[in-house]
Formats: sequence, C-alpha cells, structure tokens
Amino acid sequence: MRRDRQAKIVATLGPASSDAATIERLVNAGADVFRLNYSHGTHDDHAHRFHLIRELERRQGRPIGIIADLQGPKLRIGRFAEGRVTLQQNADFRLDTDPTPGDARRVTLPHPEVFAATHPGARLLLDDGRIWLRVTASGDQHLETRVEQGGVLSDHKGVNVPDAALDLAALTPKDVDDLRHALSLGVPWVALSFVQRPKDVIAAKEEIGGRAGLIAKLEKPSAIESFDAILAEADGVMVARGDLGVEMAPEDVPVLQKRMVRACRRAGKPVVVATQMLDSMVQAPIPTRAEASDVATAVYEGADALMLSAETAIGQFPVEAVAMMNRIIQRVEGDDMHRQILDAVSHEPRPTSGDALSRAARQVAETISAAAIVTCTASGSTTLRVSRERPPVPILALTPVASTAHRLTLSWGVDALEVVTHQQFEQMLAASVRCAAREGLARVGDPLVVIAGLPLMTPGTTTALRIVTVGDDDFADLPS
Repeated sequence: MRRDRQAKIVATLGPASSDAATIERLVNAGADVFRLNYSHGTHDDHAHRFHLIRELERRQGRPIGIIADLQGPKLRIGRFAEGRVTLQQNADFRLDTDPTPGDARRVTLPHPEVFAATHPGARLLLDDGRIWLRVTASGDQHLETRVEQGGVLSDHKGVNVPDAALDLAALTPKDVDDLRHALSLGVPWVALSFVQRPKDVIAAKEEIGGRAGLIAKLEKPSAIESFDAILAEADGVMVARGDLGVEMAPEDVPVLQKRMVRACRRAGKPVVVATQMLDSMVQAPIPTRAEASDVATAVYEGADALMLSAETAIGQFPVEAVAMMNRIIQRVEGDDMHRQILDAVSHEPRPTSGDALSRAARQVAETISAAAIVTCTASGSTTLRVSRERPPVPILALTPVASTAHRLTLSWGVDALEVVTHQQFEQMLAASVRCAAREGLARVGDPLVVIAGLPLMTPGTTTALRIVTVGDDDFADLPS
C-alpha cells in the first residue's frame, strides 16, 4: 500500500514479531523496511523471517526493504564466579587476559586490542555506561583501573572505550559468516556496526561486491571525527544513538544527529535515525511525550527513515509502536513548519546533467502543481538525486531491477515499483502515466514530471525531463 507520508519506518524483527501474521500487521501499520539483527538469532531464524517478508511482498505487490545488521566487534568482559559482583566507588579493579572467572577485584577482558590502545587516564564504560572505570596503569595483558561509578556488574557485559581508536577488524569472523548468509538470501542493505574509519567501510564493501548497499552505523567518537570520509564511502548512514550516547556526552548527541542528517541529505544518501525512539513502548501501549517529540525532531530534520529496535523485536506492543510512529510522522509532515524547515537546508548541485535535471524536476513540479515526479531508473541514482531535493510531491520510482526497488524503500518520499523495461522513450512515458494512475497518485488532467536517462535504464545517463498529462485512457482497465 502507498504511504501517506515521506519518511520511512524501519522495524526490527525478533521474538515478538517473527510470525507471518505479525509481520503483515506491522506492514499494514506502517513498516516499510525490516531489520534482521544478526547479533541475535540463528541463520535459520533470519532466513525464515526473510522468506516470510518476501512472501508477504508477493501478496501485496510492492517491494519491502530488508536490512541485515551485523553485530560488529562488540567488546565484552568475561564471566564472574558468582555471575555478578558489586563494584564500589573508588575501588581498584583489574581487567586482564586470565580466563579464570572474575570477582570484585578483577575480570577477564579477552580483547588484546584494548590493552594496546588504552593508556593511563583513559575511560572505560561498562554495561552501556552504567559502570565507569578510569585506567591507572596499563600493560600488554592487563589494565589497572579505579571505579569512578560503581554498581552491579554481571557476566559478559559490554565495554566501551571512548578515548581510543581500537585496531579492530571491520568484520569479525562471525560478521563475515553472517554477511555471506545475508547476501545469499538477497538482502538489499547491510548495516556495518562500530565503524571507526573509512577503511572499515571500504573493506566491507569489498566483501559485499556490489550485491547490497552498505549502511555505516555511527556509534563511536572516532567515526564522528572521520565522518565526512566515511560518508563519502558509504551508501547510507545510521545515527546509532545507543552506543554513541554511551561514549559521548548526552548533550552532544542531538547536535551530532542534526549535523549528520544534514550532511547525508546534502550527499543524497539515506540516513536512518535509530535507538530508543519509542523505548517506553517496549512495556507500555503509548510513548512518553518526550519520545513523541524525539520522533518528531528526526522528521522535521528530514531524516529518510526512523528505526524501531526493542519496541518491535521484544516489546509487548510491536504493532502499536509502528502505528504510533506512523501517526507522529503524518502529523509532523502535515505541519506547515515541516516544509519550511526542509527547505531551509539547501545544497549545491554538482555540475552534472543528473543533478541539474533533478533540481529542475522539483522546480517544474512546484511551478505546474504536478501530482508527482516519476523517475525511471536502473541503479536508483536518479531517484536518490530527486529525493535529495525533498520535493513537495510524491516520487514514484520505476525500475526493472528488483534490488534497486528494494533499496529505494529506505529513501525519503519514494514509492518504488519493479516494471518491465521499455525500449522506446514514448513507451516509458506512457507506462509512467499508467503507473501513477494505478498507484492513486494522479487523476485525469493532472500533470506529471518524468525524469529518465537515454538510452533508457542506463545507469549514469539522466538526460531527459518531460511533462505529461494524465488522460482518460490511462485509467482504462483499472479497478473501479
């Protein structure tokens, strides 16, 4: 079904949302893209969910996006002899490579990269920032620390090292295995966790080999420092505020979010805002007003997509969470201020025919009050350029490439359809008009702006812009 909004919704699948009926209810409530979280579950679990999504897609007749989210090099401590300990403030605490179960004085940290990169004065944050340690001495196989913020610490909790760039491989052996599995299924998007440097993105894209788009998850201070270079290499970005909020001051995260969304918009690359957007809906049927405002802020900023994590994966109200996010987006996009804020962020087009025609398509559509902009695309690049303009009319992307249609489900304002290839431009124009009519985007007499490349569906050849008008014949044989 065509959405009455531009920003997209990504829903994470998990134990609360992995049966066919719930997945269909999530789509009907507003989910455009599903996230398969490879940090949890087996390959069989993810394959089962993937095939349920594709079966639903066949029944509904329109593409549904899928993101395979890789776990990445997550740092974790080892086990405690009694399962948990209580660390007292100002107490000494050691992390080392000894596999012996730990106690209130020490625990295993099986990550030599941390010892190599961390020096006295550096901070270590454990259990999502609940425990703070300050390094007092370091060696090749141990760190001596002092507890600055104590509390209960249990087995295998995560470790964040905000003050160092660790020499970790972009893809762990588990990630490589998971990536190959995801690519064998045919996922259109892969999300790379804990990106630190541009070379992390480059290494992952070499492994992907063009079979999927690569989303760089920004959740490390080192990634923020290299953001421009990372953005240049990635196909999309996820503002992953969970770990980013642990490693950086809370007051810095909203500012960084706004800057990253703007940069991605200027680059014409999809940007997803994620983590704890409606977190209270894990256990409650309605969000807090602060959460509703958080969602609204991302929509006002012009983010391509907003993501639900635990809300739909393990929450008690997964469908209600999607429906709530859908309503918030619709309400914000119906506000006059939304358009004013979107238009306040401008970018300079590159001196190419594609950029020039994409900007012209928006201007023409506004001038003639077009019902929609139709893009005819093979790779999706034409559609991404038009989406970057954030036009005030719907964007209908027509492509003969299924993977392109699936990737465009993540892009702002885009309805993507897989169509047959036409050899003649006039045939493509006629097909564009009929598709717009069939999708309910246009009525008899409505003008449409069509942008395409010649030769047709040839990547990188956006050279043609036409204005066409919907006629009576374009509604022939359509259901009444």
